[in-house]
Amino acid sequence: MALKDLKDVTYYDLNNEINIPVNNQIPLEKDHEALEAFLKENVTANTKQFSSLKERFDFLLKEDYIEPQIVSNYSFDFIEKLYDFLRNQNFSFKSFMAAYKFYAQYALKTNDNQYYLENFIDRVAMNALYFADGDEKLAMGIADEIIHQRYQPATPSFLNAGRKHRGELVSCFLIQANDDMNSIGRTINSALQLSKLGGGVGINLSNLREAGAPIKGIEGAASGVVPVMKLLEDSFSYANQLGQRQGAGVVYLSVFHPDIINFLSAKKENADEKIRVKTLSLGVTVPDKFYELIKNDDDMYLFSPYSVEKVYGKPYSYVDITEEYDNMVANPDIKKFKVKARNLENEISKLQQESGYPYIVNVDTANRENPIYGKIVMSNLCSEIMQVQTPSVINDKQEYTELGTDISCNLGSTNIVNMMNTPDFGKSVENMVRALTYVTDHSDIAVVPSIQHGNHLAHTIGLGAMGLHGYLAKNHIYYGEDDSIDFTNVYFLLLNYWTLKASNKIAKERGEVFFNFDKSKYADGSYFDKYLNQDWGPKSDRVAELFDGIDIPTKADWQELKDAVMKDGLYHQNRMAIAPTGSISYINDSTTSLHPIVNRIEERQEKKIGKIYYPAPYLSNDTLKYYQSAYDIDMRKVVDIYAAAQAHIDQGMSMTFFMRSTIPAGIYEWKDGRTDKMTTRDLNILRNYAHKKGIKSIYYIRTFTDNDGEVGVNQCESCSI
Repeated sequence: MALKDLKDVTYYDLNNEINIPVNNQIPLEKDHEALEAFLKENVTANTKQFSSLKERFDFLLKEDYIEPQIVSNYSFDFIEKLYDFLRNQNFSFKSFMAAYKFYAQYALKTNDNQYYLENFIDRVAMNALYFADGDEKLAMGIADEIIHQRYQPATPSFLNAGRKHRGELVSCFLIQANDDMNSIGRTINSALQLSKLGGGVGINLSNLREAGAPIKGIEGAASGVVPVMKLLEDSFSYANQLGQRQGAGVVYLSVFHPDIINFLSAKKENADEKIRVKTLSLGVTVPDKFYELIKNDDDMYLFSPYSVEKVYGKPYSYVDITEEYDNMVANPDIKKFKVKARNLENEISKLQQESGYPYIVNVDTANRENPIYGKIVMSNLCSEIMQVQTPSVINDKQEYTELGTDISCNLGSTNIVNMMNTPDFGKSVENMVRALTYVTDHSDIAVVPSIQHGNHLAHTIGLGAMGLHGYLAKNHIYYGEDDSIDFTNVYFLLLNYWTLKASNKIAKERGEVFFNFDKSKYADGSYFDKYLNQDWGPKSDRVAELFDGIDIPTKADWQELKDAVMKDGLYHQNRMAIAPTGSISYINDSTTSLHPIVNRIEERQEKKIGKIYYPAPYLSNDTLKYYQSAYDIDMRKVVDIYAAAQAHIDQGMSMTFFMRSTIPAGIYEWKDGRTDKMTTRDLNILRNYAHKKGIKSIYYIRTFTDNDGEVGVNQCESCSI
């Protein structure tokens, strides 16, 4: 039997039976039966067998499946020792979805796609050997973290580590266009190249002059940002990673850009095909001034990037609109257009209701909390990357006369449930930081010099977390209650402290710090003031009990770290970010990111297969009531959780809002006596609340419509397990 010839398998039907209650009982045992059937009928029957580990590695090397460096960096005795350790950990998948996702998406297969060439242990070994780069102790450490699922590299890293024919290891890219044709052309070329390599691409268009602006003195000649958006969408569609994956991109525009209405309109379902963008994501960068104008119900002015750059001598994105707003309004040399702030706010919310877009980046919040010298002007495809950039200048030969800095980001996630059981929190984090550092050090995106330049200077990584709701439910804590916020605060305090320790240690070992470290708030010590001026430890006995056995940094610990960082620096400009973990959550049997679950039994539509059901991790009669759907939770509770984490995270977080088109009574007090339908007002209030709480970005608005319901265990009010 081969993978393409699978017939008469039982695991799909067994998995589907989870969603069919039997006497008001959720038949979770069917998922375990599906898992066993999948391993027997699919995996065991279709895995290429070898008589020894040596024979397997010889085959993989001879047939060009793995990089020779993987083996040449180590003695084979050590590789066998690593495998012995991994086998002795007795790893097993806990759900059908976990095993299915791993073998469908991550496991190395023969070139003809007929047989599996590795199991989970093999992939863990490849990651450990690859990211440790010959360091045996580190390889064992990384293997220990991944096999116990305390650490999960992001999909590009986990999938491609060690493979001879692979995509890039990094997750996403951020680039920006300046207001000239050379820069626009280079941006489109960069989008093509980066889309081909893999990962999502974020592009800032705020610097481009608006439609109708002059070109070489000819009024009305400029076409604005929408035609550039169309070109970029076509570029992502064309460069689709050999047909394996659709290219993905997001474009960002300032809310004060004169093209903002046309920008938003391009995503509407009824937009003219000449301007409509179907697959391109939209994001809006929002300064504090916008929220102030909304609050006061004022008119607002949209400023021409062309005239702003002429007056200020720098690209539009690099002008502080909140600080300069009144001066710009009063300046006759700056062309401006008047709109009503609340009308624009409603337009944003209308589009979010219809499409889920635009993402919102509270750019002043991001910069106010940024410890790095420079300016954050945009984010990435998932809105969690917040790093400083500098613009490039390109001449008529498409050469860089000034090479700016753009961004590539490589990510990984801690699994909160398993990290809370680690024997050494600090050592675990250090192993993760070193694994991520390998990706940063070996990333070489020469085809886009500004990204290569930025990466070489900044050495950035993004360590995050997943599984929060699962951990809370397992420990009988409701999502959004005080103890859940308290726990989130302490967990990310720890993650921040230990990533700082690891980065400082690497800087000291190498005698190297990130570019402009001396101009950062780390170098002058001011970053650490908040940890020295107040106690960030657990507020309740319940949360203190959860962290029993895990050392919480004291003020003395923070003072010692402050002194060490001021003396020897940090290797990484940025260290943390919360990505919207998808398939890596499934193989970890984890809830996604920091979000509440959507359903106790999640339904996934898989191509060519149909529906697969995934029970929430640790689902039992004891945890059932703690698994409230995100669609039935006040989104202010989600904001409060994320705000607790954001206090310790130097970059951003992918925070999604989950809304029902008909909102259940009692969730939002402002709905009392009003319509129960979701309105733009609801989104306006929540967006303003998130800004007030210090949230840097809102990723996506997911709406559950009245006709999206499904008959099954999630609608069974009295179901038990």
